[in-house]
Amino acid sequence: MGGPGLVGRVGRDWRASTPWWPEQAAAPDGAPNVALVVLDDVGFAQLGCFGGDIETPALDRVAAAGVRLANFRATALCSPTRACLLTGRNQHRSGMGRVAELAAGFPGYWGRPPRTNGFLSEILRAAGYATYAVGKWHLTPEDETHMGARRDTWPLGRGFDRWYGFHGGETHQFVPALYCDNHSVRPPRPLEDGYHLTSDLADRAIEFVGDLRAVDPARPFFLYLAPGACHSPHQAPAEWIEHYRGRFDAGWDAWRAGAHARQLELGVLPAGTRLSPRPPWVAAWDSLAVRQRAVAARFMECFAGFLSHADAEIGRVLAFLEELGELERTLVVVVSDNGASAEGGAEGSINDVRLTNLDPAGEEEMARRIEEIGGPATHNNYPWGWTMAGNTPFKRWKREVHHGGVATPCIVRWDPLAAAAGAVRHQFVHAIDVLPTVLELAGVPLPTVLDHVPQTPIDGTSFAYLLGPDGAGARERHDTQYFETFGSRAIYHRGWKAVTFHPIGPLYGDGLDPNAPFDDDVWELYHVAADLAEVDDLAAEEPDRLARLVELWWREAERNQVLPLDNRVLWSIVHPRPSRLVPRDVVRFFPGGAPVPERVAVDVRRRSHRLHAVVEVVGGEPAEGVLLALGSALGGWSFHVLAGRLRYVYNLYGKERTTVIADRALPPGRHEVWADVAVDQAGEGAVVTLACDGEPVGAGAVSRVAPAESNGLGVGLTCGSEWGPAVGDGYRAPFPFSGRILEATVEARGQARPDPLAALAAVLAEQ
Repeated sequence: MGGPGLVGRVGRDWRASTPWWPEQAAAPDGAPNVALVVLDDVGFAQLGCFGGDIETPALDRVAAAGVRLANFRATALCSPTRACLLTGRNQHRSGMGRVAELAAGFPGYWGRPPRTNGFLSEILRAAGYATYAVGKWHLTPEDETHMGARRDTWPLGRGFDRWYGFHGGETHQFVPALYCDNHSVRPPRPLEDGYHLTSDLADRAIEFVGDLRAVDPARPFFLYLAPGACHSPHQAPAEWIEHYRGRFDAGWDAWRAGAHARQLELGVLPAGTRLSPRPPWVAAWDSLAVRQRAVAARFMECFAGFLSHADAEIGRVLAFLEELGELERTLVVVVSDNGASAEGGAEGSINDVRLTNLDPAGEEEMARRIEEIGGPATHNNYPWGWTMAGNTPFKRWKREVHHGGVATPCIVRWDPLAAAAGAVRHQFVHAIDVLPTVLELAGVPLPTVLDHVPQTPIDGTSFAYLLGPDGAGARERHDTQYFETFGSRAIYHRGWKAVTFHPIGPLYGDGLDPNAPFDDDVWELYHVAADLAEVDDLAAEEPDRLARLVELWWREAERNQVLPLDNRVLWSIVHPRPSRLVPRDVVRFFPGGAPVPERVAVDVRRRSHRLHAVVEVVGGEPAEGVLLALGSALGGWSFHVLAGRLRYVYNLYGKERTTVIADRALPPGRHEVWADVAVDQAGEGAVVTLACDGEPVGAGAVSRVAPAESNGLGVGLTCGSEWGPAVGDGYRAPFPFSGRILEATVEARGQARPDPLAALAAVLAEQ
């Protein structure tokens, strides 16, 4: 007797039976640990080992012991690159032509990588690896990032044994919206005690590996370490920012020239590579007023502090592996997900949510608040002059497919490759090549079936051949690669690149029409084997070559689910992916529950609503604490009790606060309380009425309500406490309610009136 596949024998009793155990997966002998470090929005020139003067000693040591791939290309956006890294397939074949927030009803844009495209974590776990994800995920549809959601696109649903990090494109670095495995969790300590997310992520990475080694000294691990650095907000511990005070006063033009010279000296640029010209929409540093220069320099000091701090924390993880005696058996791969980001605009931003609400801070306000930049009260992003510099020597930036958007640093280190230590390679490599390279070096075959699901062919090509001492002269193996982001397109083929820019809006005042037919786009042609910075457009001189490359792009686009071309980002916002969540106008919330993300909570944007609670005040002390709240110090609202009195605070994206206070304290006992927020017909302002047991106890006016979301950092609606930093003043988050909340509801009235243009800006600011 026995079932299919049983090797032993099952008789009527043990005398007639032979025991047998199914074989457990075991990694190949000598298989390395794998640490894939994915930096965020770090440009080609911003690491020290790639020519920057920002201090990154830990990553520079990795480069000195490893190989720098100086012709590594990603996609121009975060989620698409992460899908490429983890699947080895092109972004559109994984449904990630854009970020998941901008999903569209076409296969290349569904925002959900299919099971037929197995993740590296799934492959390695099936091969006997332990698998850990630490940090940013951003591969889950936005309406599935709450605690009531399915988990099949969360890290534990895609092959990771453990996860500690955050959903979405960005989070507050001092008070992040965190998840552990499949649960929402608060940061382990408050910002006042020196908490910072990057340090916490390093702690968790060390913890996960330590937990493994406490029980299993031999099993290899895959660590996917993806800090939020250096996506906005560029928030860093104050001492790290202070370290760079005055270091960027010479400005972006001088910095760019210096970086270019260092890149040539280091060999990360081929000899003779020229610097692409500064575009007309980026102001010359010398043209800025003294106050503008001071603010712009401060923005860069914050970015530099953020990057150096992240480098130190990554170094701490590597030092732990060295202490374990495991660094030499760990394959370390360091990449960035795209080029440096220009989402801070021409002047920079002290709160990106203000950009999304079409109300940026002006020069005077930014100068007045200069010392706050980089701290918990700002959601800061540098001006695009620094973006240009960070992508030296290339054109353009994140979201665009000239080299500035897709060229990123890449470093690979593993002791068996030590003969090539410090080497630089110039062959073309793409993010889709990381998966097959890891599998080749680990000795793990690419499965044709994974967890009973047949697998599609991968698109990547292993670059292991480049990593040895003979790699410099090796023939390039990845010879064709398409690019597409929001209608901008490019094709690389054997040393040549055709590229065209298609705008998504009037970003640069260049007169280009976002609604123009794609056939009207002007293609450029560059011999990037000799002109890496895309300086000399050869389209007019070689029209036949250009035509062949454009035709090749169309063939690749059809093969990879890129079509239809569509740059209508606003259309995707107005026509979102269908959701099983049914919009409700009355929603009950429960104290102690996880935050409900703003975009799946009851929609009160520019809409009248009532915040209602039934509470019980106990004891002799005045009641205190939050009843209902949404957001943080960077924007939102809070309905709470302070010193016994009801309060409603409306925080207009950190620009100004309006506070309405009850004229009397809540006595002990059971009470029904509410804050009625009546938004005017124009959707611009509101009148707030506080009531207790049916009797008005306070009133006030909010002069302006936010047209888009209140807070862009994943801080959702909470009941019984705030996430932090505090929406209002006079208290410190989480500020839990001291009594009992028996019932809490939000009731919205009338039609929701979000501003679609502001919503567009919100999504674009969070890529």
